[in-house]
Amino acid sequence: MRFGIFIPQGWVHDLVDIEPAEHWATIREIALAAESGPWESVWLYDHFHTVPVPTSEATHETWSLVSALAAVTSRIRIGQMCTCIGFRNPAYLAKVAATADHISGGRIEMGIGAGWYEHEWRAYGYGFPSTKERLGMLREGVEILAQAWRDGSATLDGEHFRVDGAICRPLPLQEGGIPIWIAGGGERRTLRIAAQYGSAANFMAFDIDTFRRKRTVLAEHCAAIGRDPEQIRRSANFSVIVGESAADVVARIRRVEQRLARFVGDAAAAAQVAEYRDGTALAGTPEDIGERLAAWRDAGLQIMLAYFPEAAYDRSGIELFEQRVIPALAAEEPRA
Repeated sequence: MRFGIFIPQGWVHDLVDIEPAEHWATIREIALAAESGPWESVWLYDHFHTVPVPTSEATHETWSLVSALAAVTSRIRIGQMCTCIGFRNPAYLAKVAATADHISGGRIEMGIGAGWYEHEWRAYGYGFPSTKERLGMLREGVEILAQAWRDGSATLDGEHFRVDGAICRPLPLQEGGIPIWIAGGGERRTLRIAAQYGSAANFMAFDIDTFRRKRTVLAEHCAAIGRDPEQIRRSANFSVIVGESAADVVARIRRVEQRLARFVGDAAAAAQVAEYRDGTALAGTPEDIGERLAAWRDAGLQIMLAYFPEAAYDRSGIELFEQRVIPALAAEEPRA
């Protein structure tokens, strides 16, 4: 199993209590610490407003940070989970990503999805198309990205996007173009797009049985077009709180909840951290979390992307994960 880590950028109220002028230094420091550790990749969210409710707290723009991190790191790969197809014209996005790939020396990943946060869409004047329309935008947008990075230009007279000879030069440094990660769990359309275009699939799956089913559906879509499903890396996102003991884990969850409550209220904060208490997220000792992730690995998960809500304030949980979870899982092969 391989590992990526999300960098806090404010979206989940994970930079509050840090002065905005110090945000970039915090983001950079966490990314550089990840680069010096066992992580293969760092990841950013593509959102404009905070969750679980929009507040006036900072949320930094994704592709600006991608380019900035590309300039200050040298090894680690940099992705977004995931870029919203509706926020940028895809021909323009192809150009932005190609430039970032040059800045990074060929280390950019393109995570992309249909988007879901209605408040952001409407606030920024994008309207809020239906799910069917947003998935249509995703399919057309990914086709434009693929053309631009393969051919150096893109032309598409689509239902949602129209481009006519949009030049993308220079091409990305990576041979074949920037790897495309299709994010989402829709079995009829999203996974079909992943089968056709994806270098990786980021599954929307909250339990192993759901993950197994979606893996099977992806393989069926691949078979329909004659593609080997093993060409598509399988990934999923996990929120993580790690402690030395059960009591330490409880205290860490409580600190996260108390910090959130000051900005979103007690009820919203409790709802936000419920996943750590009900077992949906990964919360426990390194041994607890290692055992759970081993089951995911044996079900076919290849890449785990970890979000640590404490990252900007306390990296001791990340260090526990690096020292006692990653080595065991990275060293072992799947048993099934």
